[in-house]
Amino acid sequence: MNTTESLGYLKGLLDGLDFDDDKKDTKMFKAIVEVLENIIKDIDDVNEDMDLLSEQVDGIDDDLAEVEDYLSDECGGCGCDDCDDSEYAVTCPACGEEFTVDEDTVMEGGIECPACGEFLEFELDDEDSDSDDKTEE
Repeated sequence: MNTTESLGYLKGLLDGLDFDDDKKDTKMFKAIVEVLENIIKDIDDVNEDMDLLSEQVDGIDDDLAEVEDYLSDECGGCGCDDCDDSEYAVTCPACGEEFTVDEDTVMEGGIECPACGEFLEFELDDEDSDSDDKTEE
């Protein structure tokens, strides 16, 4: 039995007891039932508001996902300040192997070629570090 049904049952019990409407006890019980009715109405209003907010949050979440997809398609890996997943294409001068490295690897200064083991050094000159453009030697 839900709360609304329980309140209806309680009101039925109160009516079935045939209390004298002029007695203080009767007035108190009826006032308690009235307060309970108001609480149920308030809870129903809150539930409706929560449903509306939930729909709005879902809409915002969908919109945000579209923006994230757009940004990752437009900006992902380009090396700009807005990219978190910056990757750089590298070609090994010794064997010609092409692979990608992330920004942290570039900032460390070098990496071994995964194909031939040649150590490739990355040099960041003053101009590159100011503009976040990385070059490979």
